[in-house]
Amino acid sequence: MLRDIDPILSPELLYALRAMGHGDEIVISDANFPGEGLGPDCIRADGSTASEMLEAILSVMPLDSFVPDPALTMQVVGDPDAVPDAVADFQNIINATADNPAEIQTLERFAFYERAAKAFAVVQTGERRLYGNIILKKGVIG
Repeated sequence: MLRDIDPILSPELLYALRAMGHGDEIVISDANFPGEGLGPDCIRADGSTASEMLEAILSVMPLDSFVPDPALTMQVVGDPDAVPDAVADFQNIINATADNPAEIQTLERFAFYERAAKAFAVVQTGERRLYGNIILKKGVIG
């Protein structure tokens, strides 16, 4: 165990977060997301929700302050202006936890998949709420 490190941050995930550089992206996904076949390393976190994982990751990783969209979620198919419960929860967590709180931006479903395929890693959680996916861009510690 490590002091002041959320225990849901596995050794594999801590390694990935530390190995990422400024501007690299990580995906926190729900249980329905095609994480294993997308391309980046898929780190399983089936016992955690996406919200729990977001809060844990933001406790150790800075959000990028040099871009207008350091946090991206997937638009609801057929209703791009809808804000799913998971996304509203994500925004509250970012506002409370991130060192650089930012408004979540959205991407169309297939654009989200394309962006996620270029990420450093995917953290696949056991999140069961629909649209419980978010891409975070790593920042720097000043």
